[in-house]
Amino acid sequence: MTDETIIRFDDVAFEYTHKEPILNEVSFSLRQGAKFTLMGQNGAGKSTLFQLITGSLKPTKGLIHVGQGLTVATAHQVIPPAKTTLTITEFFKEILKKEQYHIQQHIDEVLEVVNLKVAPTTIIKSLSGGQQARLLLASALIQDPDILLLDEPTNNLDKAGIEHLTQFLIDYQKTCLVISHDADFLNSFTEGVLYLDVFTHKIERYLGNYYDVMEEIEIRREKENRKNAQLAKEIQDNKDKANMFAHKGGKMRLVARKMRDAAEEMEAAKVDVRKEDKTIRPFIIPTQEDILGEIMHISSYTTMRNHKIIEHEKEISLKRNMRLQLVGPNGIGKSTLLEMLASGTAEGAQIAKGVVVGYYRQDFSTLNFEDTVYDSLNSVMAGSNEEFLRSTAAGFLISSKLIKSKIGSLSEGQKGLVAFARLVLQKPGLLILDEPTNHINFRHLPVIAEALDAYEGAMILVSHVPEFVGQIRIDEVLDLER
Repeated sequence: MTDETIIRFDDVAFEYTHKEPILNEVSFSLRQGAKFTLMGQNGAGKSTLFQLITGSLKPTKGLIHVGQGLTVATAHQVIPPAKTTLTITEFFKEILKKEQYHIQQHIDEVLEVVNLKVAPTTIIKSLSGGQQARLLLASALIQDPDILLLDEPTNNLDKAGIEHLTQFLIDYQKTCLVISHDADFLNSFTEGVLYLDVFTHKIERYLGNYYDVMEEIEIRREKENRKNAQLAKEIQDNKDKANMFAHKGGKMRLVARKMRDAAEEMEAAKVDVRKEDKTIRPFIIPTQEDILGEIMHISSYTTMRNHKIIEHEKEISLKRNMRLQLVGPNGIGKSTLLEMLASGTAEGAQIAKGVVVGYYRQDFSTLNFEDTVYDSLNSVMAGSNEEFLRSTAAGFLISSKLIKSKIGSLSEGQKGLVAFARLVLQKPGLLILDEPTNHINFRHLPVIAEALDAYEGAMILVSHVPEFVGQIRIDEVLDLER
C-alpha cells in the first residue's frame, strides 16, 4: 500500500434537475489500497457518487480526479431485468466488451472466488437472489479493477456467502469503497466512513469502525441541536427587546434595529438539523378483518438441489397471529417457494378463500416501475381515503414531491419504503416477506421489526439477518436444507 491519492473530489457539485442538488461542493480523497464505507440515507445519492467515480455521470461543477490509467468497476445492487435472460457466459462477455483469450477459464476462476457453483450456460433469471448477488460481485472482479465499488454487496447473501465475501475483502489489496448497512461486515475490513449528508449534500470523512462513527455522528447531532436551542432562545430574547425599544421611539429605535440585526445573524448561525437522522414513524400493518380459522395450509413443498427439483412432505397450518420462518442456503429455492405460495401456484399449499396476500419481494417486481408512487399506493387501497394515503406515505419519508415520482426513478431503499407503505394500505390477512431488510437504512430496521412483531395476521418470513429476525416472534422454522 502507498500513500498515493487515486480518487479526489474537488468542490464537486451534481444535480439531475435545476435546484435539486445531489452533491454540493463535495471534497474528499482516497489513497491507494484504502477501504472505506459510503454511508447516507436512502436517496441521498450514494449510487450517484459511484457513477461519478466511474465517469458514467459528469459533475455539474468541480473536478473529479481518478488516477491516470486506473480502472474502476462496480458491483451494482441488482441485475437489470433486460440482462436476466442472458446466460452467465453471455453476461460476462457483455461486461468485458472486447474479445478475451481464455474467457471461459476467467469465468470459472471468478465464479470460484465468489463461491458460485453454477454452470456458465445457466440463465441468470433462474438464479436465486443470493446467487445473483454473487454474480454481481464476480462481474466486477473479472475486470480486475484498481478501484472496486460495491453497492450493498451482502443483500441476499446467506451467512456462508457473507463470510466468504468478508474474507475476500480482508485479503483484497486494492482500493475499495462499499455501500452497506451491515455493521459487522463493514467493521471486519473498512478503516473509515465517507458520510453523505442528504440535507447539506456534502461528504464528511470519519476514521474508525462503524459503531465509533455512528456514536461520533450522534454526539455531533446532539451538540448541533443544543446550539440551535440556545440560539433560538437568544433570538427570541433579542426580538422581544427590539419590539419593546422600538415602541419607545427616539434613539431607542436605533437600538431596536441593532438588536434585530443581531437576531438575524444568530438565525443565520443556526445549524440545519440533519434530515438523515430522521427515521420512519412507528407503524402498524392492519390485519384483514373477518378472517377466521386456517389462513394457509401447506402439505408439501419443493426445493432445488444440484439443479434438480426435490419434493418434501410437511404439514403446516397457519392461522391468525402465527409466524413461519423459512431458512436455507442461497440457491435452495426460498424465493421461488415464496413466489409460488404468494401466487397460489404451489401445488402443496392452499390459501383460504378471500384472504388478501401482502407480498414483499426482494426485487420489488410487485411494483410497476412506470407508476407514480401515488398511483402505486392508491392501487392497493380498498376504497378511497386521500388523507390516510398521504399520512401513511409521509410516515415512510415519502414527501409530497416524492409521491409524484415514478417508482423506477427511486433508489432501491426508497422502493422498499414504498413497498412497506403499500402493505399498510393493503391490510393483508397473510404477509409474505422475502428479505425485507435489503436496501433499507439501518435506522428504519427496528421500527420495521416492531411493526412485524405486532402484526396479527399470518406471516411467512425469509431473512438472512439474525439481529432483525431476533426482534420478531417466530412460531415455527422450516429449514429447507433438511
